[in-house]
Amino acid sequence: MSDDERDEKELDLSSHEVVTKYKTAAEIVNKALKLVISECKPKAKIVDICEKGDSFIREQTGNVYKNVKRKIERGVAFPTCLSVNNTVCHFSPLASDEAVLEEGDILKIDLACHIDGFIAAVAHTHVLQNGPVTGRAADVLAAANTAAEVALRLVRPGKKNKDVTEAIQKVAAAYDCKIVEGVLSHQLKQFVIDGNKVVLSVSNPDTRVDEAEFEENEVYAIDIVTSTGDGKPKLLDEKQTTIYKRAVDKSYHLKMKASRFIFSEISQKFPIMPFSARALEEKRARLGLVECVNHELLQPYPVLHEKPGDFVAHIKFTVLLMPNGSDRLSSIPLQELQPTKTVDDPEIKAWLALGTKTKKKGGGKKKKGKKGDKADESVEAAEPVDSTN
Repeated sequence: MSDDERDEKELDLSSHEVVTKYKTAAEIVNKALKLVISECKPKAKIVDICEKGDSFIREQTGNVYKNVKRKIERGVAFPTCLSVNNTVCHFSPLASDEAVLEEGDILKIDLACHIDGFIAAVAHTHVLQNGPVTGRAADVLAAANTAAEVALRLVRPGKKNKDVTEAIQKVAAAYDCKIVEGVLSHQLKQFVIDGNKVVLSVSNPDTRVDEAEFEENEVYAIDIVTSTGDGKPKLLDEKQTTIYKRAVDKSYHLKMKASRFIFSEISQKFPIMPFSARALEEKRARLGLVECVNHELLQPYPVLHEKPGDFVAHIKFTVLLMPNGSDRLSSIPLQELQPTKTVDDPEIKAWLALGTKTKKKGGGKKKKGKKGDKADESVEAAEPVDSTN
């Protein structure tokens, strides 16, 4: 296809080329997620694992679309994060950090990659142990997984974002857990990881978003975080924040030389996508990033925490709203769970019984497209589709 022909094509899911790029990105994040999990062992350094995840994505994305006339941007769309136990999200430490994993840790792995700006994001929760996950750890994971299954079925053309918000809270309550406040599920667009259409995790007077209706050919990163605590995470230490995104609509003349140097490097290397300060020279970055954040040139992704002893689970998947139904691209199966709670609520059961395809449920044998188009399964048996096989 020539550049001219490509430019004329719609840059949404009506373009086969766009769908292919989303699916290629998703295959890479699913493989990266499996790699990261395989590296998670007692006494392994968290920073080493995060770096391996990012390196794998850079290597894999570098191997696709090499022989095309037009240069295609590709690579990490969100740095690999590994948040442990009551840490909720965004922990991706600097090279000097000595934190290690321990047997029994509950690990939240979060990462994303893009091909030509078309982003596939995934988050997964893994307990560092052999055998089935039991007790409250199983409850919080089952709550996140069931909420994700319900969200998959309600993020469909004609439904509204508030329908999803209300449903996932009801699911979490069935497991005596809370949906964590402040988490947003965003519409994805080319080179946009945080589109304007969002799904709020918890609606309250302090946090409001515009009501929106889902439409065909849209893409969403559905982000579910559950907790056995109160679901109101706190920022404990600003120094833990290492992930930032350039605010392209802001400008300010930085005063410090270190700040100007760092911001220039960021603008060249990471003009649009979130990045880790680990990719910058550490000492200079510590000096320069503060002024950049203070003047809103960078948007920080803070490391948030629930209370010690609380269990937190995180599941995120990318879904394409295709003409033939919802196509979940990014996820891998969970460990075996033995929760203490079961879902008996008829409304939740009705949501879970909904199909994700417009054709009738029937085992998914008549596949039209690629191998991601699987028939859905019911919940507690339901494990996320693994589209890497």
